[in-house]
Amino acid sequence: MPAYSKSRFFRAGSLWLCLSAVSAFLVFLPVLALALQAAQGSDGLWSHLLATTLPVAFVDTLILLTGVGIIVAIVGTSAAWLVTAYDFRGRKILEWALLLPLAVPTYIIAYAYLDILHPIGPVQSALRALLGFASPRDFRLPDIRSMTGCILLLGFVLYPYVYIPTRAMFLTQSSSLIDAARTLGVTRNAIFWRVALPMARPAIAVGISLALMETLNDIGAAEFLGIRTLTVSIYTTWVTRSDLPGAAQIALALLLIVVCLVSLERWARRKQRFSSSAKRSQQFTPHKVSATRGGMFFLLGLTPILLGFVFPAIYLATEAWKRMRFAGISPRLYDEIINTVILASVATIVTLTIGLIVAYAIRLRPGNASQWFFRFSTMGYAAPGTVIAIGVLIITGAADHFISQIAMSWFNMSVSLFLLGSGAALIYAYLVRFLAISAGSIDAGFNRIPVTYDQASRTLGETATGTFRHIHLPLSKTALSAAALLVFVDCVKELPATLLLRSLNIETLATHLYGEAARGTYEEASIAALAIVAIGILPVIVLSRVGRRL
Repeated sequence: MPAYSKSRFFRAGSLWLCLSAVSAFLVFLPVLALALQAAQGSDGLWSHLLATTLPVAFVDTLILLTGVGIIVAIVGTSAAWLVTAYDFRGRKILEWALLLPLAVPTYIIAYAYLDILHPIGPVQSALRALLGFASPRDFRLPDIRSMTGCILLLGFVLYPYVYIPTRAMFLTQSSSLIDAARTLGVTRNAIFWRVALPMARPAIAVGISLALMETLNDIGAAEFLGIRTLTVSIYTTWVTRSDLPGAAQIALALLLIVVCLVSLERWARRKQRFSSSAKRSQQFTPHKVSATRGGMFFLLGLTPILLGFVFPAIYLATEAWKRMRFAGISPRLYDEIINTVILASVATIVTLTIGLIVAYAIRLRPGNASQWFFRFSTMGYAAPGTVIAIGVLIITGAADHFISQIAMSWFNMSVSLFLLGSGAALIYAYLVRFLAISAGSIDAGFNRIPVTYDQASRTLGETATGTFRHIHLPLSKTALSAAALLVFVDCVKELPATLLLRSLNIETLATHLYGEAARGTYEEASIAALAIVAIGILPVIVLSRVGRRL
């Protein structure tokens, strides 16, 4: 290749690397702003919080994380082994149906079950009629507004985070290992505990950590169910006390918990080193069971699907139908759908663009620098939306103040809340929160393209940008589409950042649902909730199609 071509390609690679560095800085900036704001202190806050809020919030957060972690580990791992190790009627249905709870955000599951299990709701009313009781005073189930209720509801929504990687791990395990274990006298039931489970520990650990980070990000379900977590404490300190430095300090404490969770997950699998030859290993073959046992297995696999998706979906559809028959669809709901789609679409375009930059920089300049920029760019996904929202508010608030001063001094005009009022701050929060999804998916797509294509392009004198436009983009359409879909749906479902950073008088489907549920007018929010669930099913369809190709 000519020397000038090499030099031109190297300069282009440096440009992409610089753009990747800027992207990493944009993601890291809210965390830095959070630390600087927290350093300002808050007079009397910590003495007040230590006396009233933090002990309860910290203990409740730890109990919630422990309980949810146990539930998702048991349900997710058991379901993955059930549909992988055994062959029974209905197994193919369970394989994809077990993904359905991913379509239901945590705040919607709490919203639905609060009404379903209300003392005068359909379940308890039917039980009293069946048992001959006339009043809720005579008979009522334990209140769903409790720590136990919150753990169970979140666990049966978040278990797919464990089910997906664990099932993939089980499917890739060589059947020769199972045969060797049987030869050595290990019973079929003991194979799970002595062979399959130890090898799947890394996947289980990753799934649990993702589920726990989603639990920390939750604000709606915990507040609806009366659990005072650190995330709820951040929201109340900021909104109720109007104490931004204090909220920043609690947010940093929550961020520290996230770092500890990630570190603990990596430490737990630090010695896990398993490998198998894909060419020599035989595919894992499920064991055929009797019709009676297969029916029991199907009911077991169906239970988390019913609790995590079917019952809430039926409730939402029923309430939405009642609402539409009684009063039709409110014109306000159309505005909320438009707001939701516009914000999510703009955020998806921005996030996808930045993700392309970060992923292509690694392609052009593989090395420590591009790898570190990639890691910093994707760190936002581990931070709860409330934490990111506070950091973004600090940055955009300072930027709005600067823009206002410039506009007044140069043009003698008042410009206030330019970023916060236009929705740019919320788009920025979405970018920081979901850039990991975009960059990770695109990087995986780029890795499927042989490096020889890049080399051939250079030989023909093409620039790095031209190679990107003519080779990598066309060959990465599937990865780009999947990334765009996942980012869009996550933006639609995101509640904490949207709730805290949306413009005045702007409502989305998520914030509308939160407001109605907080007021106890559940029927008013049923249509919005059903719309969010319907949109959330889209990535589940994609994941189910991927699962069939494993």
